[in-house]
Amino acid sequence: MSKPGITTAIPKRRYRLGEFTLTVLGEIDSSDGVDYRYIMAVIQGQNPEPGLYITAEQPAGSVGQALDMRVIMRDGSEVIGQDAEWSQLDAFTKKGIDIVASVLNLSDETPYQLL
Repeated sequence: MSKPGITTAIPKRRYRLGEFTLTVLGEIDSSDGVDYRYIMAVIQGQNPEPGLYITAEQPAGSVGQALDMRVIMRDGSEVIGQDAEWSQLDAFTKKGIDIVASVLNLSDETPYQLL
């Protein structure tokens, strides 16, 4: 998995969704040359390493307001959309939780905010 090269980040929100913990990071400095606005890291149980990331990032070479939303999993990554709304923490978090619930088949689970 090509995970984000996070050097520093500030946790903004944390949720519990079934057996998964979702941590939303902001104010991100990275070593991989990507301009991340937010990253949602998904951890299963007590595993210290995230197995899934959702990112809101500035598209390469772009100066517009719209951000790419990317899903990063063990078998690769894919940009699933672009929207200026994802520059807002609430909008990114809501969309990220929806994606995680869909990808991990957790649609019956209710997310609980921890932080």
